[in-house]
Amino acid sequence: MFLEKSVKDLFSNILLLALLTASISCKQAPAPNATCDYLKNEESGVKTGGIRLISLDGGKYKVWTKRIGNNPKIKILLLHGGPACTHEYWECMESFLPQEGIEFYYYDQLGSAYSDQPNDTSLWNLPRFVEEVEQVRQALGLNKDNFYLLGHSWGGILAAEYALKYQDNLKGLIISNMMMSCPDYGKYADEVLAKQMDPKVLAEIQVIEAKADFSNPRYMELLMPNFYTQHICRIPLENWPDPLNRALAKINPTIYVSMQGPSEFGISGKLEKWDVTAKLPSIAVPTLVVGATHDTMDPEHMKMVSEKVQNGRFLLCPDGSHMCMWDDQAHYFPGLISFLKDVDGGKM
Repeated sequence: MFLEKSVKDLFSNILLLALLTASISCKQAPAPNATCDYLKNEESGVKTGGIRLISLDGGKYKVWTKRIGNNPKIKILLLHGGPACTHEYWECMESFLPQEGIEFYYYDQLGSAYSDQPNDTSLWNLPRFVEEVEQVRQALGLNKDNFYLLGHSWGGILAAEYALKYQDNLKGLIISNMMMSCPDYGKYADEVLAKQMDPKVLAEIQVIEAKADFSNPRYMELLMPNFYTQHICRIPLENWPDPLNRALAKINPTIYVSMQGPSEFGISGKLEKWDVTAKLPSIAVPTLVVGATHDTMDPEHMKMVSEKVQNGRFLLCPDGSHMCMWDDQAHYFPGLISFLKDVDGGKM
């Protein structure tokens, strides 16, 4: 009798515990399942992991894109720098944006990495690149209700020019680490950055540049420890992130030299006289401007840009340089995410 009662009590307790656990679980279960929504795969046919080749100019060329995540209200198209670098240095985004439910797109511009690399040099001009971005936008189905354009370095030039022509398609604009005047950038390089370098090192670099001997291995031997680790990415060279190394190794030199020029001190190519400072007040879309204390780009100029646009915000990365998405992630990503959410929430 005693054993029978004990068994009954035991089963009763187990049943009570099971019901209690189920009740707690139901109360804690999130609804709807945001994670499942973000990871929802909307591809039809053969699944490609989000990769899509987009046709340009009626199918004459193709450019490579890859989608990460699913968010109907926040979709970022990433414009890499260079010109003609690659999407790969943006891979740090995967450590920050998915957990915030933010959808984003990698994109190699024409002539870069996984996209077609035609030999037609007439293609390498700013107006054509702007139209390329517009074709990509249309193909991806991005619009004013969800489309954020983030351009870094040369990508910042491209993003600004796109906004000046097509801002009605944008929900938000991010200009990261790019002055809006190439002449001012050249002046900053000469008057500020060069003077921060060891005079002996600078003199040797200037001799090489005066001879246009840019293929001389000594040029990069001098620049990497004395300029790149100070103003491009302030991480010890031997610890530079793999995505950054991969991106820099794949720069298309034909496009880079044609538009930027061979020197790292200012711009001497097709972009030498580019300056849209006077046009900035016409940009009405919410705009985040990112600068960094140790950047090749004057942070005070970047702050000025945020004040000239109609609805701007300035983000300073005090510990960062040109690649502050790598060397000052503690400031870059909270600032970026806050901007995206504030625009989406109608706070800007």
